[in-house]
Amino acid sequence: MPSRSSARLAALTVAAVCSAASSVVLTSPAHADTVRIHDIQGTTRISPYAGQKVTDVPGIVTGTRTYGSSRGFWIQDATPDDNPATSEGVFVFTSSTPKVAVGDSVTVTGTVSEYVPGGASTGNQSLTEITKPAITALSTGNAVPAPTVIDAKSVPDEYTPEGDTAAGGSVNGLALAPSTYALDYYESLEGMNVQVADARVVTATDPYTELWVTVKPHEHRNRRGGTVYGSYDAQNTGRLQIQTLGSTADFPTANVGDTLEGPTTGPLDFNQYGGYTLVASELGTLKSGGLERETTRKQSGRELAVATYNVENLDPSDATFEEHASAIVNNLQSPDIVSLEEIQDNNGATDDGTVAADVTVNKLIDAIVAAGGPKYDWRSIDPVNDRDGGEPGGNIRQVFLFNPEQVSFTDRAGGDSTTAVGVTKVHGKAALTVSPGRIDPANTAWTTSRKPLVGEFVFRGKAVFVIANHFASKGGDQGLTAQYQPPVRSSETQRHAQATAEHAFVEDLLKVQKNADVIALGDLNDFEFSDTTRILEGDGELWSAIKSLPKSERYTYDYQGNSQVLDQILISPAIRRDCGFEYDSVHINSEFNDQVSDHDPQVLRFRP
Repeated sequence: MPSRSSARLAALTVAAVCSAASSVVLTSPAHADTVRIHDIQGTTRISPYAGQKVTDVPGIVTGTRTYGSSRGFWIQDATPDDNPATSEGVFVFTSSTPKVAVGDSVTVTGTVSEYVPGGASTGNQSLTEITKPAITALSTGNAVPAPTVIDAKSVPDEYTPEGDTAAGGSVNGLALAPSTYALDYYESLEGMNVQVADARVVTATDPYTELWVTVKPHEHRNRRGGTVYGSYDAQNTGRLQIQTLGSTADFPTANVGDTLEGPTTGPLDFNQYGGYTLVASELGTLKSGGLERETTRKQSGRELAVATYNVENLDPSDATFEEHASAIVNNLQSPDIVSLEEIQDNNGATDDGTVAADVTVNKLIDAIVAAGGPKYDWRSIDPVNDRDGGEPGGNIRQVFLFNPEQVSFTDRAGGDSTTAVGVTKVHGKAALTVSPGRIDPANTAWTTSRKPLVGEFVFRGKAVFVIANHFASKGGDQGLTAQYQPPVRSSETQRHAQATAEHAFVEDLLKVQKNADVIALGDLNDFEFSDTTRILEGDGELWSAIKSLPKSERYTYDYQGNSQVLDQILISPAIRRDCGFEYDSVHINSEFNDQVSDHDPQVLRFRP
């Protein structure tokens, strides 16, 4: 996810949206007399008055923002027009604490500007504002315009029109169709007083005092109360971010499946981290949905249990070792092999050249023993300092934990951070040239990204090849509410190259031994329906086992109201067809406000 620094860009005046490469053009302010808010908002995302000075725009103050760098207030016209495409609300950017109060009747003179949260490079839509305002208070204590109710009936099922190809795919110049497209509907309410009622929480309260609800109770709902994201073409239109205009101390601490009962009311804003956001002056009452963390079943003596778990930048200074250990022992039932992602070096983010992670790993192993689990052994390869991405100085890497009472590790010397693992034949069976080893570490696909870690294990006399992954993140992708539709997923390029390189290795292994048991698992940072997964699967050499679950159960991560897949376990045909298997996405983190990692672990059980 992008950094949450809230540096406010200088207000920009906009004359025209040109292209993806040049989204704004600055102009000298002109002058426009006696306009209303709906005139300013217009019927497209860009105000027809952008860059112009407007005089004595009337409105009732519906909310004030007195914190952060986006200080100002919202006003709404008490005499709306009859055009559903034109919003009756607008944000007035004051830069300092506003001196107005909710219910004040004011007129505002200032310059109409289009502010792009996060900057034009994000591809975000812009927020229409009045900047450099001169404010005249007319009266106080007026009734605030009644909120527009956002509900399942009012929000269209179709998400957005495709952008104008002549404008680089931007929707900014398209006439709003609020009865047809959800994003157009929300845009037609930008800056207005809105309300949701009895809304179910679909992303838990985060450290930034925000959560997500849905106004569509049945939209791709799963049994735990979330909203599943299962296709690029079927967006969940009922999702809406909730923040607060009041004290953050009073903000509800919610989990997925909880409900904000009663009305939640406030201005509809647009921000960098989620798009359309109800900034609540009135919050509903939190009703618990009773969500509990899941526990998988224990593997039988003939089953091999293999898990993947992203422990989110774990280093020796963290206070989460006991919680991670409890999750592995109690919720995952002590799998025989655990692939850990985001294990940091021995001094975490201190960037002093340290790359060893034995202190981090052994501290976790000791915590597992203390929690009643097995004394795991482990294998990994230290990365080249600062070459694998992640938090600077942290040197995150994948690590294999394995229970030596259940499974053995086949060590073959020579594996290091720069040596490529290969495949050879020993006694007619596939074997690794080095174990543990790294797949093609010099390939540019792995630039500033984690290299796959491969290990050769033996369970009940049979070799099992496990590839631990942490593919490149989605950082830099445009958001679902971007002005460019469909949004550009620029980060896919590197993951596609990574999947190609890894698939070539798996092909080599299966050419030597067609019936080899091969598992590729970890944080792939992409969906089960993505091209990344398709490339890694190839022509059946691997298959993502999470697809064995019902569609409503396919998720490992929760982001902006979407329960989605980032972590996967892919299996070779021998495991899929001959051995039988069972897959479990164990939901212990992603749906909870007190998560110790933002990922849910995955477990595969099968009989080699």
